[in-house]
Amino acid sequence: MTPPRSRRDRGLVRPYVVTEGRAHPTRNTLDLVTLVTAVNNRPVNGLSPEKRRVTELCRGGALSVAEVAGHLSLAMSVTKVLLSDLIDSGHITVRPPVPKAQLPDAQLLQEVLDGLRSRF
Repeated sequence: MTPPRSRRDRGLVRPYVVTEGRAHPTRNTLDLVTLVTAVNNRPVNGLSPEKRRVTELCRGGALSVAEVAGHLSLAMSVTKVLLSDLIDSGHITVRPPVPKAQLPDAQLLQEVLDGLRSRF
């Protein structure tokens, strides 16, 4: 039986290396459910492997920030730094999620219910 591999042997890249030493994204507009889409005509030459992977993932359709982090197996903070860089370079676009429908007023629902009851 082979011994389990240590974290060092797994090729673990430290988060500060992936983000080029930065701890904060250039923008603070990314939420867990913000949707990310790749811009198809942008060259990926010169991008880090992680940034290239993000663009590949998002070419198939929109993914949430949380899904991108999960696919990359990176912390949310690291993912947000990468996504911010890709937004700044024009490789991806983001949009907020579709807002939940606003719930109708309880009084309006009661009036509709009363109207239906009076007709039947």
